[in-house]
Amino acid sequence: MVRTAVAFSPGHISGYFRRIEGSDPSSTGSVGAGVVIDEGVRSTVAKAAETTVRVVRPGHASTGSPPVEYALERLGVAASVTTECRLPIGAGFGLSAAALLSTLTAANHLFSLDLSADEVAARAHEAEVLHRTGLGDVAASRAGGVVCRTGPGIHANIIRFYPEEPLYAVSLGPLPTASVLSSEGAMARIAGAYPDRCPRDLIDFCLLSRGFAEKSGLIAPEVHRVLEACDAAGVPASMTMLGNGVFACGGAAERVLSGFGEVYRLRVARRGAYIIEMKP
Repeated sequence: MVRTAVAFSPGHISGYFRRIEGSDPSSTGSVGAGVVIDEGVRSTVAKAAETTVRVVRPGHASTGSPPVEYALERLGVAASVTTECRLPIGAGFGLSAAALLSTLTAANHLFSLDLSADEVAARAHEAEVLHRTGLGDVAASRAGGVVCRTGPGIHANIIRFYPEEPLYAVSLGPLPTASVLSSEGAMARIAGAYPDRCPRDLIDFCLLSRGFAEKSGLIAPEVHRVLEACDAAGVPASMTMLGNGVFACGGAAERVLSGFGEVYRLRVARRGAYIIEMKP
């Protein structure tokens, strides 16, 4: 009898977005563009009498995840969950969505729930919206690529392309997503800054994202210093949405970002959440 399932979901760096308010969580979300990255969250899910969640990241472990706990309760199952990631949490890498997608993918197989990929994503998206941990990351991370979401929710039309060149990122600390998504003023500025078109390539994505970041007023002083260094070196770069970090592309990007912290070299993911193994 299978007692444990392990799954992985890629993360997602959002470059620009605009909130779309629907009549319910399924029609609420955002339009925008981002990059699905090859780093994300690995979830180990085991059958248990009651649900517990352990969150493991470099140098730190904590317990509890309201969105994951809510999603499992909605499925009517109880499990012991351990989520593991190598990137920092709350830094704009879409890890809350990745934790939900990887956990629910594993739970779907472990408990033989027979949910489709759409249904798994719908449950993850609902948890994200209700807990204000994200708007469009689930829709993006269902598959890989540089993505442009033209409607809210998981059923919207999404354009994807798959460049080979890497993306580089540095984190300067967390930015609580809920505090921004709950602010009417911030949402109004974001709506006014939104570039209403899809990126043509990775460099164009960086440039559109930068214009949005500047106009939205979301850039913190420490992020601005990194962006100024990128500008001086001719490196296309912008702020991770939503997190106090910077992503950049191009040959000199890694060198410039290395002056501000650990640099993450990221590839564009080729697929979404998947099962790694099932264990007795």
